[in-house]
Amino acid sequence: MNHLDLILTLTGGFIAALALGLITNRLGLSPIVGYLLAGVVVGPHTPGFIANKAIADEFAEVGVILLMFGVGLQFHFKELLAVKRIAVPGAVVQSLVATVLGAVIMHAFGWSWTAGIIFGLAISVASTVVLTRVLVDNNDLHTPTGHIAIGWLVMEDLFTVFVLVVLPAVFGPVAAVGGSLAMTLGVATLKIVVLVGFTFLVGGWVIPRALTYVTRTGSRELFTLAVLAVALGIAVGSAKLFGVSMALGAFLAGMVVARSDFSLRAATEALPMRDAFAVLFFVSVGMLVDFKGLIEFPWQVAATLGIILIGKPLAALGLVLVMKYPLRVGLSVAVALAQIGEFSFILATMGRQLNLLPPEASNILVAGAILSITINPLLYRWVDPLDAWIRKQPWLNHLVRSQAPEEAVAPVQANVSSRHRAVIVGYGPVGQTVARLMRENDIEPVIVELNLETVQRLRSEGATAVYGDVGHAETLKEAGIATAKFLILSSSSIRAGQETIRAARDLNPHLEVLVRTAYLREQAELRAVGADEVFAGESEVALSMTEHILRKLGATEEQIDRESVRIRSDLFERAVAPAEIPAKSA
Repeated sequence: MNHLDLILTLTGGFIAALALGLITNRLGLSPIVGYLLAGVVVGPHTPGFIANKAIADEFAEVGVILLMFGVGLQFHFKELLAVKRIAVPGAVVQSLVATVLGAVIMHAFGWSWTAGIIFGLAISVASTVVLTRVLVDNNDLHTPTGHIAIGWLVMEDLFTVFVLVVLPAVFGPVAAVGGSLAMTLGVATLKIVVLVGFTFLVGGWVIPRALTYVTRTGSRELFTLAVLAVALGIAVGSAKLFGVSMALGAFLAGMVVARSDFSLRAATEALPMRDAFAVLFFVSVGMLVDFKGLIEFPWQVAATLGIILIGKPLAALGLVLVMKYPLRVGLSVAVALAQIGEFSFILATMGRQLNLLPPEASNILVAGAILSITINPLLYRWVDPLDAWIRKQPWLNHLVRSQAPEEAVAPVQANVSSRHRAVIVGYGPVGQTVARLMRENDIEPVIVELNLETVQRLRSEGATAVYGDVGHAETLKEAGIATAKFLILSSSSIRAGQETIRAARDLNPHLEVLVRTAYLREQAELRAVGADEVFAGESEVALSMTEHILRKLGATEEQIDRESVRIRSDLFERAVAPAEIPAKSA
């Protein structure tokens, strides 16, 4: 591998992805569109700089592994079980409809039935990234609609993972040697069962203990490396030892870590690398686009887009209404799933590697992805107007009117107490004192700590504790900062204190923020970013020493109080003066 090619491919890919990602984001589109277009720009079918496709593919493979690890890390059986009544049959029916439509239509264009089925499977699964972004932008993530859509997508992802495992077993080199289809599927299934059992039994015992050992070193870098080693190690081991896809191994590794106390910290600290490699995955897919090829197959592109934007949504809407969910839920879920993304590319890439898809399939799929991802957020904005219009049409309203079950209409109950909540960062002597004071005044304290043993002990005592770095917004969300009354930074050694305050203010503008710091000079900066009160260790030591000396000298309590007020005022004025000088001179 040429080192210059490596550097140029990484640099060119990232710069193009950043530039086009920013542009598409400013246009209100998903950045994924920009990443795909970046691949087109640095690809071999456009003039100018041409990245090394082989190198991009290698990095993209790492992106797929980390992407699947992230899916496993965020997969929770409880959330799926809450909407299993609609998510399981919905994913099955919609995937079946899209697969059949894709197979029939592409066979009519001259493809083989095998190619048509694999292409149909590829366009049956929606993008997790796009769906989550659309739900968040429209404040629907934590609603019945959001829970159903996420549960539905999880089932689609699991189905796709199974397909990724089965395809090499059926069409790969091992299958070509001989043996019946039933035997091949049986061996593949046995390998999957053994792998799952080994990962959860052995990995479930080894991985948490290994991560605990690494955590005790106190090194963030070592923890990040440990999580990456777990993801990549199990992924590669799955392929080498069990003959299954690395994607499945990574998914299982994520599920194992998710069952431990490290799930939140792994997601916030180790997985940002996933995003960088995932960008290269989309860039590598975009490099496949050949505009000459697209001109030769316009009807296949139109048919693909029709399945994604019409066939899939109608199947989803019909099923939701048949199961007697509200029209608005049906429209929202149907539109949110009307796009394709990362898993579609993963499946198509494997189909290409096994020589099951024709050369033009990649062009058609990428075109369908770019167009559907671009259109999807715009379509979602029409859900409420369309719902209102249908309800004004008597015959149409009567046709779709249904009585929703309790789980569809009941408001989602967040995991919060009816009492006031205080998020306390750090559980040293100050944090313990503040937490006790909060409990005595009917305020629920939520402790955020990076000491795993402390978190485990607090949980065993029935307290609410979160293991994670408060410098990450996801940790604050997990602690319930959006519904909290107080945020208390009780440790003077908290890193990224200013960023933490900013993130907390963004999530909850009405929050009361109390901060402990070691030095007086830090008061002005902390107040400037949103702290309501800042307590500096230097000032408290000065006050305590002053009071002690005055008592030794025989001063009265009134004299001590007067001197304390004067010292507080003097110390505070000196602390804020440097920050005020630029403002006055301006």
